[in-house]
Amino acid sequence: MVQPSAFPPDDPTDHRLGTRLTQLVTAVLPELPAPKVRRAAAGHRVRARRSAIREVIVIEASGRLSDVVEDLDQAIQLALAEGPRGVVCDLSGVLEGPETVALEVLATAGRHVRDWPGIPVAVASPDPQVRETLRAHPLGGHLVVTASLFSAVTAVLATLALDVERLRLAPHPTAPRASREFVTRTLLDWRLSRFIAFASLVVSELVASSSVNAGTDIDLSVAWNLDALRLTVRDHGPGLPGQPQSPLSLRGRGLTVVAGLSRAFGVLPAEDGGKAVWAVLEAPRPRQSTARARADRTTATREAPGFRDGLGSAVPPFCAGASRGPGR
Repeated sequence: MVQPSAFPPDDPTDHRLGTRLTQLVTAVLPELPAPKVRRAAAGHRVRARRSAIREVIVIEASGRLSDVVEDLDQAIQLALAEGPRGVVCDLSGVLEGPETVALEVLATAGRHVRDWPGIPVAVASPDPQVRETLRAHPLGGHLVVTASLFSAVTAVLATLALDVERLRLAPHPTAPRASREFVTRTLLDWRLSRFIAFASLVVSELVASSSVNAGTDIDLSVAWNLDALRLTVRDHGPGLPGQPQSPLSLRGRGLTVVAGLSRAFGVLPAEDGGKAVWAVLEAPRPRQSTARARADRTTATREAPGFRDGLGSAVPPFCAGASRGPGR
């Protein structure tokens, strides 16, 4: 974890530099549409804006933390559904002396990072009590906790960027087969062929359920991080009229397959009324001997999944297009 820079209080030059850097970070954060949260009528006490640096979403909160903590967690979920570079919660506008219960609720946002450590979530608070309480909480320990917005954004950008493969599918009966072919090619490229059978089953169920229940285009993403493979299926609507609504839209065999093969799975609400259904599978890379690793470096034509910037491309299946990159 990257620690925030500490400027000596008795050095006015360093203090001015830190203040100026924070102003620069704030200046490049255009405001996003206000999240659709339950307390919107009480005023814009929770709002999100996307920075111009690598798609970091900053969520600002103001007032008493106990009044906005539920909205804050909802805004974090809405941000994560977009697959950003990272999410930063700015609590500089929150009144001092937050209640312990509100801090415990905020700390539970660490469950998102625990289940999928690929997208960092940071909390910036000038209150040392807030930072200490969050770090001491079992779930809060998964969060990046800093003293300022600048240090939080810096810490998020210092984390390793995911290598993500993406595919857009139409809501067509061939979508599950196309998703299986896409996952197969991706895992072959990443040398994770041992997990193709399991990942193909899971993604097929997620895509089939989404195409039947949502009836919109489907965004499929595959990401690998820390020996875990995450499959995410994102739709863009509340569902077709007359279709039964459920958080995962999975029942019977589909739910059994996803629950049985996944380390964790769940659903995130999306800003447009849709949802992002995700499943995480255990996928450790096989260990190689020194001789085998040396031979692979000279003869291999494919690389294991890396954490790097840059864009590439993959051959899309017959009914879809694919793109690749560390973020949207």
